[in-house]
Amino acid sequence: MLADRAYDAASLRNWLVERGAEPVIPPNPTRKNPHAYDRNAYRARNLIERMFCRLKDFRRIATRYDKRADIFLSAVCIAAAITGWAN
Repeated sequence: MLADRAYDAASLRNWLVERGAEPVIPPNPTRKNPHAYDRNAYRARNLIERMFCRLKDFRRIATRYDKRADIFLSAVCIAAAITGWAN
């Protein structure tokens, strides 16, 4: 599970480990005993967040005008194509 530093709590990390998930959460700078995490996986999270931010620039997607899933998916695909073409 990828998360921000705000979710760096021992209880959450233990809960994830009990369920078989690997927590990829960087330690809070004020933590006395920082734990290890996968830096490469955490950096990849940033790419995904930026992609969602670019898609939400399109008002039709951010407000979900299209109620049907297939039409919404086509709008997301068009927005992704436009975003990829423009960048």
